This record gives sequence, structure tokens and C-alpha cells, in this order.
Amino acid sequence: MVRMTASLRKKLRATTCWIYDFDGVMTDNRVLVLADGGEAVFCHRGDGWAIKTFRELGHRQFILSTEENPIVMRRAEKLRLPCLHGLADKKAGLLQCAQKENIDLRYAAYVGNDENDREAMRMVNLKIAPADASADIRRLADLTCRSKGGYGVLRELLEIYRFANEK
Repeated sequence: MVRMTASLRKKLRATTCWIYDFDGVMTDNRVLVLADGGEAVFCHRGDGWAIKTFRELGHRQFILSTEENPIVMRRAEKLRLPCLHGLADKKAGLLQCAQKENIDLRYAAYVGNDENDREAMRMVNLKIAPADASADIRRLADLTCRSKGGYGVLRELLEIYRFANEK
């Protein structure tokens, strides 16, 4: 378990909206290129459980991704998550999503792993990185998970969130 400071506990308790990058957070950032040019990625089923649980808690969740491959949308559909993908600018995408969905970013967390997440992460209250995120993103993060991208980052977040909300 991560070190739970009073500041981190307060931010976690305030979080009601979770915004996830896809590659490097929900996947291990690798891609399997098939002979026909199609692509495949690995995702962690525990993350699906965490998403379902956050939904049951009444939390809102979104995927923001620069990836254009339709695999992002297929996974989002399976998880029943709204998704903006093929974004050139994640900060602009986050602002668009927040305005359209009436999201107060003071109660939002962003889980990102790489340089293209930086400006969007700066817009939210709680910044989270997988263990294998870039060094700059780990420095920006309020919380760096022990899990690497694609290996249960969101499932770990659920446990951390529960711990932060224990009496």
C-alpha cells in the first residue's frame, strides 16, 4: 500500500470522477501487431472490476486517449465507459469532456503515464501515475501506484480509495 498522507487522503476522499489514459495505464503500453496489420493489447481484468465498483459507488469515469486505433473504443464499450480517443491535445479533450459532462475538475483524478498526459493532469485535483510512468509524470503525480500500466493500476486505486475512506 502507498504511504497515505493527510493531503492524499483528503484528495482521494474528494474524488468522484476518474479520468484514465488508455495505453500505459489500462495496457502495458505494448502492442501486438498481427500479420494482417491489426493490433492487439493486453488489459487487466481487475481494472474492469474496479471500474464496475467505482460506477456502483456513483463515480463518473472517462477514457481520454491519443490512440486512434478502434481497439480503445472496443474496450471502452465493453467497460461501458465514455471515451474520447484520437485526441491531439488531451488538455483540450479534458476541458471539452468536463464542459459537456458538467464535471468539476476539483473532484477529478487523472491517471496518466506519459508526456502527453502532463497538461491534462495539471487540470485536476488528484494526479496519479502507474509505477512505470515517465519520470516527469511520476514527479507531477500526487500518487504513484506500485502497479505498472496494464497490471492492475485501477484495481490498486480502488483499494487505495477504500483505504482512504475507512473510518
